[in-house]
Amino acid sequence: MSAAVKYRHLPLGGSLAARFEKHADGTTRVTSAEPLAEYPRRLTDRLLHWAAVSPEHTLAAKRHHGGDWRRISYAQALASARSIAQALLDLGLSPQRPLVILSDNDLEHLLLGLGAMLAGVPYAPVSAAYSTVSQDYGKLRHILNVLTPGLVFAASASGYGRAITATVPADVPVVLTQGQIDGRATRSFDDLLATVATAQVDAAHAQVGPDTIAKFLFTSGSTKLPKGVINTQRMLCANQQQILQCFPGLGQVRPVLVDWLPWNHTFGGNHNVGLTIYNGGTLYIDEGKPTPALIGETLRNLREIAPTVYFNVPKGFEEIANAMETDAPLRDMLFSRVSMFFFAGAGLSQPVWDKLDRIAEQTCGERIRMLTGLGMTETGPFAMCANAEEVKSGHIGLPAPGMELKLVPSGDKTEVRYRGPNVTPGFWRAPEQTAESFDDEGFYSSGDAVKPIDPANPGRGFLFDGRTAEDFKLSTGTFVSVGPLRARIIAAGDPCVQDAVVAGINRDEIGLLLFPRLDACRAFAGLPPTAPTLDVLNAPAVRLFFQRMVDELWSGGTGSATRVARALVMAEPPSIDRGEVTDKGSINQRAVLTHRDALVEHLYAGGDDVILPKR
Repeated sequence: MSAAVKYRHLPLGGSLAARFEKHADGTTRVTSAEPLAEYPRRLTDRLLHWAAVSPEHTLAAKRHHGGDWRRISYAQALASARSIAQALLDLGLSPQRPLVILSDNDLEHLLLGLGAMLAGVPYAPVSAAYSTVSQDYGKLRHILNVLTPGLVFAASASGYGRAITATVPADVPVVLTQGQIDGRATRSFDDLLATVATAQVDAAHAQVGPDTIAKFLFTSGSTKLPKGVINTQRMLCANQQQILQCFPGLGQVRPVLVDWLPWNHTFGGNHNVGLTIYNGGTLYIDEGKPTPALIGETLRNLREIAPTVYFNVPKGFEEIANAMETDAPLRDMLFSRVSMFFFAGAGLSQPVWDKLDRIAEQTCGERIRMLTGLGMTETGPFAMCANAEEVKSGHIGLPAPGMELKLVPSGDKTEVRYRGPNVTPGFWRAPEQTAESFDDEGFYSSGDAVKPIDPANPGRGFLFDGRTAEDFKLSTGTFVSVGPLRARIIAAGDPCVQDAVVAGINRDEIGLLLFPRLDACRAFAGLPPTAPTLDVLNAPAVRLFFQRMVDELWSGGTGSATRVARALVMAEPPSIDRGEVTDKGSINQRAVLTHRDALVEHLYAGGDDVILPKR
């Protein structure tokens, strides 16, 4: 790093150095050189602390109908949570009958979660899309069957009423913030707040300990139905202490966050909400999203509220960087006191990174450190952190304090496995899946691959090396399930498509490399068996076929993870010698993308031979 580069002051620790231990079985153990300090028994201990120390300090705020901020102080949050806890206890909720929350991020959602933790009752925030976008409610129905809830909360009858009617058993109580559901008795959220808390709440909270289940977070269910990841109080508290040791400044200046990341995901709901409560900070709930239609709300909030730390997915940083080039108020407010940028969900492209550095230097005369790491729902999520002097795109750093990594050779890659106090004990009511996910030494098998930045000096940290399987994430953090998508592509391409490779890792959209069935294409175009490959692929009938196929795949997609946005037909078949195809004829996704990286770049750069859907 050039000595001329100036960064805003940011205390760092936790994951700056590590110990490496090679074992006879070919694995390597990696642990932080810094031990994990003590942490509370339960996250709500920090709520109680801050409510006593600074009762009027704002815990969270959200715009009221898009206007002024509606704020909740630590004292108000504690009082409301106690009332909610009493109501949950009155209903007899338990791990066998938990609270299910159907809602986007809002203040009621936050208070319900805190109330549940005070009562020692697990809660499960469920993706709003399973209720508001899904047509068959399959994933929601599955989650409810796994949980057998004792209470379901929904933000509104208008948004969630149909899903509740279709999936929630008639004997399960339903609480709504707004509206009524035809044909069903419901309670209002205000009823919960009006409940008078008794000593029963204090007694229940006293029984909450490190092994108490705080919440269930469900995986995306990209290839299978969603799994309920058990999150204990130990996981949440240990993870927050790990974060604090990596970023000690969080304990020196009470953090201010402006954040949209959904609370049914671990990054938003555990990392960011937990970070706020643990360190006595303030969370401004951002109703924007990193999409052209919704980024305006995020920009509006960032012009008004100056965060001390700022988290987003790579696509969000890209949109903000582009806006700042012509938006001086946005630049001035964002850079006024932010000490750290942090991204997760996917890799941040170096050009976006460089643009943020350039704009920061122009605005405030110094750069803001961009930090990242690696983790997953099963690790709380924080497991590895890249916070050394030199951090670049692709870096994931070293393990956080208390985190033990096991590096296991897996083909031509190295899988990272996790063991530590922030690792889940397993999946709810899924003993077989739990057993399959842990090795015989108790390490969680992540399926993520890593490699050293510098093999000669592994202490510099690690790079993310994709998944040991095929699935990947777009730049938005959206997970793409390759197997089911490939099946849909091949079906749509019958009879002219032999196979397909799905591209798009750390990009905005899905692209395809299509391997044609040349004999079928020749027949389709009415060409003789001897017709050259390029003549076949350039035949009008064949080009029209592939155009219609891509149009169909685009229109049939339900979101960025399933919508094909471009395609390129391969003139060269997959090579068995290069490992692109097995002797059984199965395509090797990773090998094709590796050996044809120039074609992938061409696919996204565009050209006459790149097929784009008619949108």
